[in-house]
Amino acid sequence: MTGRIVVGVDGSAPATAAVEWAAADARRRGLDLRLVHVCEQWPHGVGELSTKYCAGALEVAADRARELARGVQVTTELRAGNVIDDLIDESASADSVVLGSRGLGGFGGMVLGSVSMAVAGHARGPVVIVRGPGQEEHGRIVVGYDGSEHSEAAMQYAVEQARARQARLHVLYAWQQPIFSPYAAAYNSLLEKAFQHEVRIAGERVVPWREKNPDIEITDAQLWEHPAGALINAATTADLVVVGSRGLGGFASAVLGSVGHAVLHHATCPVAIVRPREERP
Repeated sequence: MTGRIVVGVDGSAPATAAVEWAAADARRRGLDLRLVHVCEQWPHGVGELSTKYCAGALEVAADRARELARGVQVTTELRAGNVIDDLIDESASADSVVLGSRGLGGFGGMVLGSVSMAVAGHARGPVVIVRGPGQEEHGRIVVGYDGSEHSEAAMQYAVEQARARQARLHVLYAWQQPIFSPYAAAYNSLLEKAFQHEVRIAGERVVPWREKNPDIEITDAQLWEHPAGALINAATTADLVVVGSRGLGGFASAVLGSVGHAVLHHATCPVAIVRPREERP
C-alpha cells in the first residue's frame, strides 16, 4: 500500500464528484492523488477522437483536483484497457480507490453502475463510492461493526476518517431476528434474551476502540432490525458510511455481502466498502 488515493475518472458528473471527494480526503489525510482514465476504444475510424476526449476529460479532472487540494501531489495516467481490471490492479497498491456511482456508460435510472459494483466487490482495499456533489456536513462517520474480520478493517478505516475530519464516529450493530414458524410468539422471551446478549457483546467490542482512540468521540448503538436498513437510515445524517465487504452472515465465496450491496444502492451519502488487505477476493 502507498500513501495515495486513486480516482477513476471518465468525464461524467459522478466521476467529477468522486474527484472532489478524493481531493478533500487527500488534503485532510496528507496523501497523494492519482487520477486514472481507462479509455474505452470507440468504433474503428474514431480512435483518435476517443483518445482526445479521454485526455481532455482527464486534464479537466486534474485541474479540478489541484484547485481543491493545493499542496497535494496530483498525477494522472491515461490507459487503454479494461476499466474494471485496471482499477482493481490499482487498488493493490493504493490507500483507497474512489469512484462515482456510475459512469458515462450507465443507464440514467441506475443508482450504481457495473464498474462501481465490480470494483467494490473485488478491490484489495477500501473503495469509496460517491453519488453526487458534496452535501451538508454532519460531522459524523457511521460504521457497521459485527466483529467479523471485514468489519475490523472497516472500523480501522472509519477511525482514520473520523480523526482526519475531527468528526464523531458512530458504531452501529444491527441484529436481525431469526426466522421462525408462524407460531413464533412462544419464543418472544427467548428472542429478547438473545438480543440482550447480542447487545452486551456488541457494546463490549467497541470498548477497546474507544480506549485506543481517546481523541475521537465514539458512540455506539445496537438495534433490532436488518443491518442494511439500519445503515441506510443512519446514512441520512452521516458524511460517510463504512462497511466491510462481508459480515458474519455472508457466504465465504461472496465477494460483496448483501448488506454492502444494499447500502451501496440506497445510502444517500458516500459509502466505503472495506476488505482486509491480506485477503484476495
